[in-house]
Amino acid sequence: MIYRIEYSAVQSLIEALHERKYTVIGPIRREGSIVYDELQSSVDLPKGWTDEQGPGYYRTRERSDGALFGFSVGPHSWKKYLYPPILKLVVAARKVKGFAVSNWNTAEEEQKPLAFLGVRPCELAAITIQDKVFGSGDYQDPNYKKVRDKLFVVAVNCSSSAETCFCNSMGTGPKARGKFDLALTEILEKTVPYYLVEVGSTRGQEVLAGLAHRPAERSELERGEEIIGHVAKEMKRSIDTSGIKELLYSSAEHREWEKVGERCLTCANCTMVCPTCFCNTVEDSTDLSGSEAVRTRKWDSCFTLDFSYIHGGSVRTSAKARYRQWMTHKLAAWIDQFGTSGCVGCGRCITWCPVGIDITDEARVVRENNV
Repeated sequence: MIYRIEYSAVQSLIEALHERKYTVIGPIRREGSIVYDELQSSVDLPKGWTDEQGPGYYRTRERSDGALFGFSVGPHSWKKYLYPPILKLVVAARKVKGFAVSNWNTAEEEQKPLAFLGVRPCELAAITIQDKVFGSGDYQDPNYKKVRDKLFVVAVNCSSSAETCFCNSMGTGPKARGKFDLALTEILEKTVPYYLVEVGSTRGQEVLAGLAHRPAERSELERGEEIIGHVAKEMKRSIDTSGIKELLYSSAEHREWEKVGERCLTCANCTMVCPTCFCNTVEDSTDLSGSEAVRTRKWDSCFTLDFSYIHGGSVRTSAKARYRQWMTHKLAAWIDQFGTSGCVGCGRCITWCPVGIDITDEARVVRENNV
């Protein structure tokens, strides 16, 4: 069953989540970008704002209506809340005899559960992928699972796409699939939106029960499907994923790697904004008095020279080798590791690359000129 709620019910939704002791995280406009941060009310949402994106280009501009979710995705992904950029793992404090070692996160006061409001379909797919990386198999990340297991997800289907989006070809959008509690479709009625709501869990049903809602009419359902279908058709970019793993494995010496390596700055922007990249490094540090030592996990990137450093030097010294490693892992080796592509088609790596390198172009050139 799909329901309709009005514009005012978004505020009621945020209040209902607060009443259930969730910290609500959602999109806000700050310093010229639409980013994710804590929401106190619906007033914090980027009402009437959209974004313009292209290779190496991002701007926000005002819309002529009151849409709350009339934009694509910005530089932040939800990854920073589930898999923080900097995380203390262990603290060792000197005692009179020996050390007292504690897991930092279990020692902290219990964190309030998080509710994500405004998760795009491609980002929902990214969370599902990271669930496989951190939450399944023999080696699971307890820090990730502690946040993820309590997470409430309000997805928002796409009503428009950025120039850099290609989720349709990756099978991850523009309609939300997978695990969510509620999924919204924003529909403008003149200049004021209303929302179709799909329920994905018992928790979602309980929250919706406290909001003013009614079953959606057939014409409203058709309008919602029309919007999502239009977004899928208007996407300008795509990746042909047929046989992509075998293609990239057989193309290690392709001449395109040399060409893209001449452009790549190895700045790691693509991996920092990617919602699925998980490379990290672990650092040990001691205070000046020598009384406390801390082990910290930090985001890292396969584009940094030190990431592949072993005794005797770095394995991948050139930009060519590092870009090849990133793209081959993302689109091929990830399938072997986790049974899925590591790319969800959000387009962030294209938008936030300073020189506008386009993964969809690179995949096309490798396929068309396979040697």
